[in-house]
Amino acid sequence: MAYIIKLIFMVTIIFNALWYTGTVYATQKELSGAGATFPQPFYQKLFDMHYRQYGIKVTYQGTGSGDGIKKIINKAVDFAGSDVRMNENELKETKLPLVHIPTCLGAVAITYNLSGNPKLKFTPDVIADIFLGKIAKWNDPKIAAINQGVKLPDLAVNVIYRLDSSGTTYIFSDYMSKVSREWLKTMGTDKSLNWRTGQGAKGNPGVAGLIRQIPGSIGYMELIYAIGNNMTVGSIRNMSGKFIEPTTRSIELAGNITFPDESSLSVTNTPVQYGYPISGFSWIIVYKDLRYEGMTREKADELVKLLWWITHEGQRYAEPLHYTPLPKLVVSKAEDIIGSITYNGIRILK
Repeated sequence: MAYIIKLIFMVTIIFNALWYTGTVYATQKELSGAGATFPQPFYQKLFDMHYRQYGIKVTYQGTGSGDGIKKIINKAVDFAGSDVRMNENELKETKLPLVHIPTCLGAVAITYNLSGNPKLKFTPDVIADIFLGKIAKWNDPKIAAINQGVKLPDLAVNVIYRLDSSGTTYIFSDYMSKVSREWLKTMGTDKSLNWRTGQGAKGNPGVAGLIRQIPGSIGYMELIYAIGNNMTVGSIRNMSGKFIEPTTRSIELAGNITFPDESSLSVTNTPVQYGYPISGFSWIIVYKDLRYEGMTREKADELVKLLWWITHEGQRYAEPLHYTPLPKLVVSKAEDIIGSITYNGIRILK
């Protein structure tokens, strides 16, 4: 009897030791990210499915592209999500090279709150005048001229914009800077802007919430948030003169162009005839060499495997969530970028 008790005791010690070791090893391989809310629903699905397949826990906080970039600079996360590439000043702060991996295409939709939910058309100049505060009423002749037959209310226009440092704002302002000289001169392209009119909200969910609350409001947000909140989305006249709604197909067409290199992956104001003009890529940002404090070789291996999985197998989850999978040409560029990632100077992918 004493022998059996001793044996059970020894087995329990061994089991606990193995369990503890396994737990520590798993914890070492947990990955964390933060940043853009633009792709957050897509990432949540991806990381859930990846966990089911491989058992690697990936946490992601939608805090805005600007915050994600700050966190990767400070090495507070293993990767950053951003809808805009880091600028020169941000890259200088890191002192170490980083790489940007495209993960999906999405659209910034123009949404509004009007009684009856009329489907409206917008031209670039009208969008500029609205968001610059030059159009004050919904029945303004400029809006009426492109929406003949639609009864427009004598109601004040309330602009809602992103208050935080946002990749969605960057994509929207990048488009506006290309189609409006006044916008380019007075507002420019950035993750946060000095707005002339309206009120701000944090994150795509915050913008959606304010628009739903305020009659006569209008704002911009990632398409999935408009669809998820059952909000009306406008069509926008593109470079070819076509009024295009944001759909997975029109976004795909916008991104189906040849790029000289990954640094020029901008698809706003697309020249493609039926492409949606306010489309953009979302990125995951990581250090080019992953040997730094807090990043073990095991974690680095799992991070690179995750990036490869996202840009290949994970693309199947984009379209059901109203994102657009990466075009084949962009997948090829993503492969080159991921293949260049090293640990202590040695490439991780063999």
